[in-house]
Amino acid sequence: MNDLLHATLSGLQNGLISLPLGSAMDNTETWQQQFLQSGLPEYQDIAREMGNLQSLLTSGSLSATAIGNSLTMLGDQTSQASHHAPADLKADLLKLADVLRAHGHGLLEHSAK
Repeated sequence: MNDLLHATLSGLQNGLISLPLGSAMDNTETWQQQFLQSGLPEYQDIAREMGNLQSLLTSGSLSATAIGNSLTMLGDQTSQASHHAPADLKADLLKLADVLRAHGHGLLEHSAK
């Protein structure tokens, strides 16, 4: 899980546009499966929001507002879930939460223009 977390952080820190859609989909599917299998309600909520994000990304009509809201929600959920994570993952999960929220807010600001 630690390697997946670092790969996700690295990919997102380079910006949303630099992340190929196929890689993003593979990454979210891997996370989604881990969260669904966790049995923890807060992780299953994240998995459901990831499914929503996947649907938004593959709908054929990309909505900056909808994707921005989904990324912001995932950031908030990731931050909340970090409270239950092992100590060695907490800092990176909080970084991931911040990056997700930053990209989400960036898309929302862009769509408001």
